[in-house]
Amino acid sequence: MAEKKLKIWYDTEGDYLEVLFDQKPGYFRQTPNDQVMEKVDEQGHILGFSVLKVSALKDRPLEVAL
Repeated sequence: MAEKKLKIWYDTEGDYLEVLFDQKPGYFRQTPNDQVMEKVDEQGHILGFSVLKVSALKDRPLEVAL
């Protein structure tokens, strides 16, 4: 079985977190939460997600359905 790798990137200046499950071409689209975007491929399969204003999450968790 092939090993899966996550790519996790945090930009402290932009307060932006990005987590990618797969390194395929895709695009980001909105979710019901303005703080979260999901990255999908052309077929709509989720490739990852991004979170804006990550530092605001220290007092409460963020829940979003992808």
